[in-house]
Amino acid sequence: MIVKVYSTEFCPYCVALKEFLHENNIEFQEIDVTENQKAQEEMISRSGQMGVPVVEIDGEMIIGFDREKISQLLKL
Repeated sequence: MIVKVYSTEFCPYCVALKEFLHENNIEFQEIDVTENQKAQEEMISRSGQMGVPVVEIDGEMIIGFDREKISQLLKL
């Protein structure tokens, strides 16, 4: 399972999302869109969103920290 988290350091929802993933022992790739312009453009084109967090789980994009949807996709 591939999990990517598009986030920024100063976003409280991003911090909460990453804590949730750590608590559930989910490995993920963190992508700081303030430092990676190409990743930011990819996130916007794939999700249609400019805001963070955006989570990609096996190719499915989730906008925001939707705990229920993320738990469902991760089978928690």
